[in-house]
Amino acid sequence: VLKIIKHYQEEGQGNEVVQGVLLGLVVDDRLEITNCFPFPQHTEDDADFDEVQYQMEMMRSLRHVNIDHLHVGWYQSTYYGSFVTRALLDSQFSYQHAIEESVVLIYDPIKTAQGSLSLKAYRLTPKLMEVCKEKDFSPEALKKANIAYENMFEEVPIVIKNSYLINVMLWELEKKSAVADRHELLSLASSNHLGKSLQLLMDRVDEMSQDIVKYNTYLRNVSKQQQQKHQYQQRRQQENIQRQSRGEPPLPEEDINKLFKPPQPPPRMESLLIAGQINTYCQNIKEFNAQNLGKLFMAQALQDYNN
Repeated sequence: VLKIIKHYQEEGQGNEVVQGVLLGLVVDDRLEITNCFPFPQHTEDDADFDEVQYQMEMMRSLRHVNIDHLHVGWYQSTYYGSFVTRALLDSQFSYQHAIEESVVLIYDPIKTAQGSLSLKAYRLTPKLMEVCKEKDFSPEALKKANIAYENMFEEVPIVIKNSYLINVMLWELEKKSAVADRHELLSLASSNHLGKSLQLLMDRVDEMSQDIVKYNTYLRNVSKQQQQKHQYQQRRQQENIQRQSRGEPPLPEEDINKLFKPPQPPPRMESLLIAGQINTYCQNIKEFNAQNLGKLFMAQALQDYNN
């Protein structure tokens, strides 16, 4: 955990996301994550940089010094909880497909800076894994698999254990903390955080609205084509009746699906991800308000005690 935090403090700036590899082993029914290392930052000039080769060399070096080197997932930081994306979905599917026990750790530096460590572990649900294997994200496929944004990811409970040396180091860091007045942790400081969260939430709602417009347009096109097919079939039926009355052979059968190609349905995975991200923002705002309410009660109790 300290390595992940240190990685963000050294390389993460603003909304820039940092990522890395998790190492450990499976013990009974739990996954023990005991080590990690970051993905190096590289620019467009490093076009020949091979991330897979870099990971293999790092794990080989760790094995030589007898440190846990088994690949068990990856981690990334998040910016105001903006982690439910297609990139995360594709990456976690690749990890989980290759290594079944893989997890992704999401570290939120903004929440952590407010006084409580924010670290969560996620996995793709079995239903979503099957859909990703088929690579069919049409509305019919997602409906058949019964997938909604609520059952795309499953959260895995985390238990953090420190060695005695780490505990000693944390106590030393606490003594050297730059926070002169511990009462600063009770500060509400809600304007910037709440305003940014609401702005991101509104942006996602706008994206969802645009996606709904695209889907409604698709439904209208399907309905319009069905009417055209029905009218075409009626015209051919009437023409065959007239030809039959004149003693002429009926018109040859035609594949109506070739004449009227059905419109391509828009992929629905992006809509599910947007809905999941909206839900995450709402949960963050709810937790933030509850946290501020708790701080308000604590500050009032402290003031009453001083009085």
